[in-house]
Amino acid sequence: MFLTSDFSKRYEKLPVKIFSEQSEAAKVIVRDVAVQLKKKTSEGKKLVLALAASSACLPVYEEFIAAVKQKKLSFKNIVVFGMDDYYPLDKNELQSHYRFLKECLLDDVDIPAKNIHFIDSSKRDNMEEYCQGFEKQIEDAGGLDMVITSNMAMNEPGSPYNSRTRKINLNYTTRVSAASEFFGVDDVPYYAITMGIATILEARKIYYLAWGEGSAPKIKNIVQGDVTKMVPASYLQEHGNVHIMIDKAASVNLTRIETPWLTDKVEWTPYLIRKSVFWLCKKLDKPILKLTDRDYNDNGMADLVTEKGPASQINIKVFNDLQHIISGWPGGKPNTDDSTRPERALPYPKRVVVFSPHPDDDVISMGGTLARLSEHGHDIHLAYQTSGNIAVFDHDVIRYLDFIRESADIFDIDQKKASKLFTDIEKQLKKKHPGQADPLIVRRIKTYIRRGEARSACRYLGIPDDHVNFLSLPFYETGGVKKKPLGKKDIEIVKELLQRIKPHQIFAAGDLSDPHGTHRVCFQAIIQACEELKDEPWFKDCRLWMYRGAWQEWDVAEAEMAVPLSPEEVKIKRSAIFRHQSQKDYPLFPGSDAREFWLRAEERNHNTAVIFDKLGMAEYQAIELFVKYKF
Repeated sequence: MFLTSDFSKRYEKLPVKIFSEQSEAAKVIVRDVAVQLKKKTSEGKKLVLALAASSACLPVYEEFIAAVKQKKLSFKNIVVFGMDDYYPLDKNELQSHYRFLKECLLDDVDIPAKNIHFIDSSKRDNMEEYCQGFEKQIEDAGGLDMVITSNMAMNEPGSPYNSRTRKINLNYTTRVSAASEFFGVDDVPYYAITMGIATILEARKIYYLAWGEGSAPKIKNIVQGDVTKMVPASYLQEHGNVHIMIDKAASVNLTRIETPWLTDKVEWTPYLIRKSVFWLCKKLDKPILKLTDRDYNDNGMADLVTEKGPASQINIKVFNDLQHIISGWPGGKPNTDDSTRPERALPYPKRVVVFSPHPDDDVISMGGTLARLSEHGHDIHLAYQTSGNIAVFDHDVIRYLDFIRESADIFDIDQKKASKLFTDIEKQLKKKHPGQADPLIVRRIKTYIRRGEARSACRYLGIPDDHVNFLSLPFYETGGVKKKPLGKKDIEIVKELLQRIKPHQIFAAGDLSDPHGTHRVCFQAIIQACEELKDEPWFKDCRLWMYRGAWQEWDVAEAEMAVPLSPEEVKIKRSAIFRHQSQKDYPLFPGSDAREFWLRAEERNHNTAVIFDKLGMAEYQAIELFVKYKF
């Protein structure tokens, strides 16, 4: 078991390092690989790595490539083993882990072909013999020196501690989480071939990576939970050389981050006071103003009362601070004292840019606030950063083409051309096998479907067509789920829009829980563009507010603006979401939650209102939360 002299980490059974940027963690790992490679080379041996085909590992692979290009590292003396793959699956398919590692790393480094060992996921009868042969390859290479991963390969809950490379059944949850890669859960294979837990744990060193709030519960289970076969990664606690590398977002459920006052002495900052008071209210089911000195003392918060008390004084300060973030005027209320309001009164009306990663994130995440901004007369501009075209079902394409074919005479369209277009595309879609990327023409049609839906939602909210901008950022337009890295062109497109509008307010998806990663990249594009523009005069009078997407809401202690919604405004928000018909009834990429987005959003917003109610605030139907970005 991991031992630490840092009392704040006393609940952690593994060493955890928290990084502000993923790239910082990647540099640490690559430096260590270089050190271990030098040592191995001096001994006349090769360094043996097991690598996961995981997006969480991409920062490390990008750093590997940069190090090789800068001649700080060579892969000539490195042996690589892939950890798993879907079965059966041709190695050249988009979803193949062979293809992932090849395109994301191995094609760009100087590794000899003989040093690369992938799991062959083609159909075979001699599965047991093949898996034993793969284990023998690892043994012949000298065993695994280092594993770089964000999972325990594809070992499902219940996998035994002593398992080796084998074929396994994928459970439904795993298949649903992989649905985005295969353009629908029905196309996800039912099997995989994976390294076993014993195979992984025999490695001399393991780096386990996790990013984003979505990983936070998993990290807490791995680091602080019991060792159990139902959480295969908990077996890492039995290994003597594991390094958990995470970002701040993935750390939020660790005890030292979630409730640090229960682990050691803390500096009672305003944020930590709010966080601890809200935690105490939830634990005792009491509103803020009913907390007593004894409540604080009996629940590990005596230091807070001693330093900042008495309880009544702490309660009133926190109550007032929370009350002041509630505002029905997200653009600022004119002709009022704005000293305790989250948004300034002037200028009024404001020029507002709302960035939406996909064409429906705006209404899903802040549809009520958007309606309120429009109602108050602000000059709103929507900026849809990506087309979202991979999230449209093929049958929607056929439906729209059928409409064009049937209505050709009304619009004076050549009937034969319309019919031929319908027939040609129908044939292309029928030929397309599961998981294959769409032809360019189909991607364009799907793009226009989503654009039409976005415009419809904007019109419903009173936003004119000429204020709706489709940025089509190049990083996204690959045709597949795998995207290109954020590039200079992406940032320039965002900059051009901001320079043209010169907004007083920017709303952006600061949601890093998005399991597909698009939100994270879109947010980076905005931040980098703003960093390049922040010295311009207009920018000095601009504020950036972050909303959250369909996956998770802000912690109330973090929130700096809370926009309450009436029952009628909840219906308006729902109707705006319904304008996105291709995403309704059943989303193509649901993630781990198969419910429709409007249901998720309404539940999330209502639950936030319930939290405010229980803390002692007025009772609202729903609340949308925002956090201000600090440059």
